[in-house]
Amino acid sequence: MSSESGPTPPSERIVGLDALRGFALLGILVINIRLFSMPEIVLLNPTAYGDFSGANYWAWFAGHVLVEQKFITLFTMLFGAGVVLFTRTRDRDEIGTLSLHFRRAGWLVVFGLAHAYLLWYGDILFAYGVTAFWVVFARDESPRWLVGVGLGLLAVPSATEVWAALFADLSSFAQTWQPAEAALRAEVATYRGGWLEQMDHRVSSSFRRQTSGYLGATGWRVGGSMLIGMALYDWGVLTNDRSPRFYRRLVVAGGVLGLAPTLAGVWYIQANDWAPAAGLLWQQFFYWGAIPLALAYVGLVMLYAQWRPAGVLTRTLAAVGRTAFSNYILQSVLATTIFYGHGLGLFGRVSRAEALGVVAAIWVVQVVLSVLWLRRYRYGPMEWLWRTLTYGERQPLRLRNGDEQ
Repeated sequence: MSSESGPTPPSERIVGLDALRGFALLGILVINIRLFSMPEIVLLNPTAYGDFSGANYWAWFAGHVLVEQKFITLFTMLFGAGVVLFTRTRDRDEIGTLSLHFRRAGWLVVFGLAHAYLLWYGDILFAYGVTAFWVVFARDESPRWLVGVGLGLLAVPSATEVWAALFADLSSFAQTWQPAEAALRAEVATYRGGWLEQMDHRVSSSFRRQTSGYLGATGWRVGGSMLIGMALYDWGVLTNDRSPRFYRRLVVAGGVLGLAPTLAGVWYIQANDWAPAAGLLWQQFFYWGAIPLALAYVGLVMLYAQWRPAGVLTRTLAAVGRTAFSNYILQSVLATTIFYGHGLGLFGRVSRAEALGVVAAIWVVQVVLSVLWLRRYRYGPMEWLWRTLTYGERQPLRLRNGDEQ
């Protein structure tokens, strides 16, 4: 295999894009920690389990307004940009661009299945891999087409949920919104148990998310966000090719358009006393607020990367971004070890405010490991494995003298 058809070497990486990916990856944990530490229902209805007052309320409020749906949307957009980057950066005629891409996506599906069923049901890699099989066919469409179709895809699950809120029988949703106490206790006991005992919940939840969940909601959301990410890549927004003035406007416009509906949603659900009937409509407020606020974060990171391209923070975020796959898996390994019964068994015992302390501790571990690892190696361990399987031959891992980090 010629060097032209190999993976992107570190010296050719787009620093702003890597920093943005690292920023998104770290932010995702703020929300995922809730699923790692508490019953699954808390992501839908935070009042269903645990203390929801004082510091714990404000921990939820900050995460909901600033992070929930925003960072996973940003991360998904970046994956869409990665599809374009992977299929356009160099001539891969000797293998075939699509063939190589499909092999890459196929292995991501395998990794996602392993992650979901062996570690954590909240996996997103499976959905990314499956969606990558079909969004790639849109890679040469115009940015406006990509944005239009992307928004259309995002609107499908939104319209379904609004219809259900207005016209469907909400009795079954009410049971989902507030599970019986016995069901909550059973889930807590499951995850305080051993690894095999956890399968009772992990397998069923993973299967539901990968089948009806993907077809009904996740596939549309992931596909729509990926298409928008492709457009942003083509426009140079994600590669830090736009002017500081553009990014400043993106921060202001995205911040206003993102925060306004999200804050209105908080007012709406609280004014309705967290009633199930209001729950489905409430989802729409922060669902549509996530896209503009994610774009505001793009503007913030790119402005900083332009201001301090070789600064400590930029290089640190880029290191996490270059090892994002490894760090995503590491988050699951560390969090499940802390909260599940095969580790410290703290599931259901840690408050929302305390969980943010765990997030900060995991961030420190990931930042330090990422920076130290990349001083010796080209890629993260999972990135290296993924590349090796994709290209069908062992990829160089250790940096040699003269290599750029």
